[in-house]
Order: sequence, then C-alpha cells, then structure tokens
Amino acid sequence: MESEHTGHRRNGWTFLTNHARVLIAIARDPGIRLRDIAQECGLTERTVQAIVTDLQADGYLTRTRDGRRNRYVVAPGARFRHPAEAGHEIAGLLAYLASPLTAPPAGEVANDTPGGSEPHATV
Repeated sequence: MESEHTGHRRNGWTFLTNHARVLIAIARDPGIRLRDIAQECGLTERTVQAIVTDLQADGYLTRTRDGRRNRYVVAPGARFRHPAEAGHEIAGLLAYLASPLTAPPAGEVANDTPGGSEPHATV
C-alpha cells in the first residue's frame, strides 16, 4: 500500500516554488544576471524574466539599473502571500535559505528527527 508521501504520483514535487528559488538567488546576489539565475534554478531566461516581473509587480523586489546591469533589492517587510503564512515576513526565510550552507562543527551531527526539536547530538 502506498502512502500519500511515497506514492508514485508524488515523486516530482519540491518544497520551494520557482518564484521562491528566484527570490533566494537574488537575495544571495543582488547584482546577479537573469542568465545566471536561470542556470542556478534550472529555468529558462524567459521564465526567470517573467518571475522577476511578478515579484516586482507584487512588491517583493525593486530593480534599478547599475551601468549595463540590473541591481535588485528585496523589499523589507514583504510578507508571504498564502493566508496561512500571511502574518509572517519573508525576510527570515530568505536570510536562512540565502546564507551559505555550512557543515555542523566537528563532533556534532545534524538532527534528522522529524520535528527537529532535539539538540544536536555530540559524537
């Protein structure tokens, strides 16, 4: 018997939308080119351009020209769109996801327990 989490239909889903991935790429590098975002996110340049337009139209970022390049600024105080998260700012999630991934300090193992409320185990 297949559960809803392991069923054949559910193998292609991901946690983040393309809009989130593009916004994270911009948060990491405000001067990034659309071409580089497309490569990083596995999207076409045209798709990235449409997503950036969406994000601008909805107030999540602004774009300014810097010579021949664009420079982006993520809007401070921007909130999630879905009603379940509408009271929360996206800044915390962006800060977490846009920061470089680092390995746990020597002697510590990341907690893989669902719920993640237990501290890191020391080896």
